[in-house]
Amino acid sequence: MELFDLIKALILGFVEGMTEFAPVSSTGHLIIVDNMWLKTEEFLGKYPAITFKIVIQLGSILAVVVVFWKRLFSLVGLYKVDSDVKMSERFNLLHVIVGMLPAVILGFAFKDLIDDYLFGIETVIYALVAGALLMIAADKFGPKQPRIQTLDQITYRQAFTVGLVQCLSLWPGFSRSGATISGGVLFGMNHRTAADFTFIMAVPIMAGASLVSVMKNWEYMSMDHIWFYVVGFLSAFVFSLISIRFFLKLISKIKLVPFAIYRIVLAAVLAVIVFL
Repeated sequence: MELFDLIKALILGFVEGMTEFAPVSSTGHLIIVDNMWLKTEEFLGKYPAITFKIVIQLGSILAVVVVFWKRLFSLVGLYKVDSDVKMSERFNLLHVIVGMLPAVILGFAFKDLIDDYLFGIETVIYALVAGALLMIAADKFGPKQPRIQTLDQITYRQAFTVGLVQCLSLWPGFSRSGATISGGVLFGMNHRTAADFTFIMAVPIMAGASLVSVMKNWEYMSMDHIWFYVVGFLSAFVFSLISIRFFLKLISKIKLVPFAIYRIVLAAVLAVIVFL
């Protein structure tokens, strides 16, 4: 494998890490950067290239575990979180399961259709705009004084409702964090709590999606490309650590509209390039 190929993996890991947890769609940005410039499909093949975009998310998942390790370990009884909330009312593993269930079911049911028809620049353009409109609606119509200020105040019903909204993120370009944070804000969470819930819920979903994709496309993958995956993974991990900490400080201050504006501008630029 040539040095330039590894640089491509580094760049894609950077794109994944810096966009996975901002509501701008990491998958959409990976498709844009790869399909228009880097073209990894030409030497990896179609399905291994798609798998790479999913597998490097494992680097981002590891970054979430590092940042939220106390909460994540508490979900499985390996750490005791200091809280005034009664144990029976605390945020727990069932909240995560309830929240991720809708997307898991639909993801399994329509994975082949998504891989075959939605991993393209044109569909990403539409998803960028649709996701932006949802984010604007969340900031405009969400409660001015959110009832849910911490993870421990989230109910199972709210977790499930946000999970339903998360299903929109199966459309590449829509953004998992954009969908779930918007859903959380619309249904009574403040922006920081919605972001925390989004990141924690992303761990099992992203890990599961990566595992399924690897198993499905194992026959197309080659050990000749192992360093391409390793470099992408490490790059995504490092840049995810940076972006998570920065985003968590930023989201409560600027909320969602600035990200929505960025998405619309990006979609407009891409539309000019692709359709004109």
